[in-house]
This record gives sequence, structure tokens and C-alpha cells, in this order.
Amino acid sequence: MAYFAKLDSNNVVIEIQKIANEAMLDENGVEQESKGIDLLKQITGWDNWKQTSYNTYQNIHILGGTPFRKNYAVIGGSYVPEIDGFVGIKPPYDNFTINPETGTWDGPIPKPEGNYAWNEQTQSWDLIEY
Repeated sequence: MAYFAKLDSNNVVIEIQKIANEAMLDENGVEQESKGIDLLKQITGWDNWKQTSYNTYQNIHILGGTPFRKNYAVIGGSYVPEIDGFVGIKPPYDNFTINPETGTWDGPIPKPEGNYAWNEQTQSWDLIEY
């Protein structure tokens, strides 16, 4: 299956659709994103679609394949043309920025390994203890 993100006018993901890989094949049997987009436009009447990879996370293909567009699109996340990738929902902090390599939101200081949450008041990562 091939997955496509439906984007609003601000490139925010509002829906995910899947289509059969065969629907994307050109006359040489090669998958073409444009064929999938044309099909979705015809079916839905919506013009703004981008293909996304179900198996890509932080610019790594989890099955060892070639990563595609940084991350699998999520509803409420965005497509960022400058990195040709999808990012998740922006955290509610002005000082978080998009990492162009991974398509993730990075805090102003690196997050430690483990279960940490950003503390806006102290501008630091707090360990979450259970």
C-alpha cells in the first residue's frame, strides 16, 4: 500500500489515505507519486497531497529500506517543503525548532536519553519517574 497525506492550505495534515501500489505504476512498471496524487485528486476533488512512508521515523526506515520524507505523516502535523519532510505536531513552546535531518522538534538544549519531559519554567528536561 502507498500512503498519502491530504494537506490544507498551510500544509497541515488533515487526513491520510492509502491506495494500492499498482495504481501508481507508470508504463514501465515504476511507481510514481504523481500517479497516486492524480488518482486521489480524481476521487476526492482535493488538490494538495504528498506521499508519506508508513515505515519512516526520524529519517530512518524501520525495515532497513530507504527513508522517505523524514517521518510518517500524522494528522495535525505538517509537511515542511524546506526539508521535504513531515513533522509532528509542534510542541507549545516558541523555542522548539525543526531538526532538518530528522524532521523532529528539538528543544533549546538536547534531550537526555530516557523518559524526560520539557519544563518550560526552568528551561530544562525533567526526568519522569513512575
